[in-house]
Amino acid sequence: QVQVVESGGGLVQAGGSLRLSCAASGRTFSRYGMGWFRQAPGKEREFVASISWSGGGTYYADSVKDRFTISRDNAKNSVYLQMNSLKPEDTAVYYCAARSVPIFTPATLPDYWGQGTHVTVSS
Repeated sequence: QVQVVESGGGLVQAGGSLRLSCAASGRTFSRYGMGWFRQAPGKEREFVASISWSGGGTYYADSVKDRFTISRDNAKNSVYLQMNSLKPEDTAVYYCAARSVPIFTPATLPDYWGQGTHVTVSS
């Protein structure tokens, strides 16, 4: 199995930037697609972004497209989410997720979840 741990969350002002990191451990030699989800207060968890094992295929929710960038470093067993031009509506708990296939499309269900890291964007 794979365990993922997120970090990098915090409090930022609107328009600012934040970089989230996700460190994977366990069976990290498999070709896992990786992604990020988030859950705002009172709302269901939603897809944010995902990336294929090779790093060549990425997907973004419309709400974050052109502002967020997902990337990965397989040598470090890590995936990142660079968040720019943050808005108050981006406030949520962000979860790193992994799927036991090379490609991770928005409609697919992850196999592994991280515990989440809080992101708060103030106005």
